[in-house]
Amino acid sequence: MGKNVIVAQSGGPSPVINSSLRGVIDGCRAFPGSFGSIYAGWHGIEGVLKEELLDLSAQDEDEIALLRYTPAAGSIGTCRYKLKKDQQKDFDRVIEVMKAHNVGYFFYNGGNDSMDTCHKVAQIARERGLDLAAVGVPKTIDNDVGDSEFKLIDHTPGYGSVARYWMAMVQNANEENAGSSPADPVLVLQAMGRKIGFIPAAARLADPKRQIPLQIYLAESKVSADELCDNVGDQLRRDGRCIVVVSEGFNVGDIGERKDAFGHTTFSSAKITAGQKVVNLLNDRGLPVGGAARGQVPGTDQRSTSAYASIVDLDEAYKVGLKAAEIAASGENGWMSTILRRPGLIYEVDYDKVPLEQVANSERTFPASWIGPSKVDVTDEFVRYARPLLGEDWPSVPLIHGRQRFTRFKPLFAEKKLPHYDLQAKA
Repeated sequence: MGKNVIVAQSGGPSPVINSSLRGVIDGCRAFPGSFGSIYAGWHGIEGVLKEELLDLSAQDEDEIALLRYTPAAGSIGTCRYKLKKDQQKDFDRVIEVMKAHNVGYFFYNGGNDSMDTCHKVAQIARERGLDLAAVGVPKTIDNDVGDSEFKLIDHTPGYGSVARYWMAMVQNANEENAGSSPADPVLVLQAMGRKIGFIPAAARLADPKRQIPLQIYLAESKVSADELCDNVGDQLRRDGRCIVVVSEGFNVGDIGERKDAFGHTTFSSAKITAGQKVVNLLNDRGLPVGGAARGQVPGTDQRSTSAYASIVDLDEAYKVGLKAAEIAASGENGWMSTILRRPGLIYEVDYDKVPLEQVANSERTFPASWIGPSKVDVTDEFVRYARPLLGEDWPSVPLIHGRQRFTRFKPLFAEKKLPHYDLQAKA
């Protein structure tokens, strides 16, 4: 039997994050000569530092299989703890834990900052002479990992499902707005996406023929709040109603923002949301038709709702997990498994690897050429890019007595072998 495995994840969850976890587990089990026991860092790298290692090898097969249908990060937890260069004690502790538990493989599932953590673990392992293969597994609903030319990764698992969520959201919102427009002519919807517009852009997938009075405001559009109000007024004069999808990062002035441990603004924790501020601005200015603007601000449900998961996304998330295990089985350290789209009309992808150093703290931008000339829409090129990621059917979500059945792991943890440790950044 080979050396043991630690798999962990950090950052925001997604509807398909556990499908990647299942892929890593199944991939490791396919190489029994390479991989020993499989542990999960309970709540990401924090669990590794605290030596809280959930024994996945001891879990029931049915619970492993149910990971496909389990959204968010409740199965093994996530965190927002960043390993910074000056936190030498944390790095020492990671190595101590891995040595104590005979760990030779480390998988980290997450976005830009998570790939940075995985890269740092890979580097410290090389420096300390530790026989370790550290492999990243990509995940982020924002689709902002990698490069803006889509050569390192075409899209990240999680994005297709959130895009599908927003397609459905806008379709249903249009029925509401069309019916209630005499009293509520404007409906403002706020989408996640701190600085990048892939999530609000997905609203266009609900109406590729542009028949709905829909305006989309990406943070990158650089439209002012006053221009937004003018645009909505013009739409109301033409159509009598308007649906506005605004990025949470759209500049509406001070919102009383708060930041997470990575230094990112957590807009859902702000004193006021961009969406609500747009509603207030519209109503304070006054609409050119009767009625008032209303707002709807979906929260974490857009990244943790299994019913809207894309089957394509679920399958691809699983396969990047499998690919990560294959990379590790070859003994290679310092890579991220990736998805690359093949050219052509038929949507097909390949699973490959890219160096972690190229994706650690990377930040893809939304292509400027995909923002429409009006700056309140996206182009058909974006629609062609995103449409295949949605899938063609609803996911099969297991139900028992009408309630969704999610993975429930037993609290079986590896025996601790080291003294108690206080996280350096929280000490």
